[in-house]
Amino acid sequence: MVALKERRPLIVVPREAPFATVHLENMTKLSNWGVVVLPASPGFYHKPKTIEDLVDFVVARILDQMGVEHNLSQRWTGEEVQ
Repeated sequence: MVALKERRPLIVVPREAPFATVHLENMTKLSNWGVVVLPASPGFYHKPKTIEDLVDFVVARILDQMGVEHNLSQRWTGEEVQ
């Protein structure tokens, strides 16, 4: 709660699914307070080949939210990647 009190960015990465109603309600409250709720759910549209690719996808999204440059994956630009 200190991060919220000091108006610092806060990212919450829930990892367990399915979410119970109480989890969803709490995540909604957090979102309303300005917290980024980013479930640890990798995308599959980039055709991962390894578990590491899946982990890198989630980590890359977290780093994107933090504004940290990385080379874990390419950002989607709306164009097909060759």
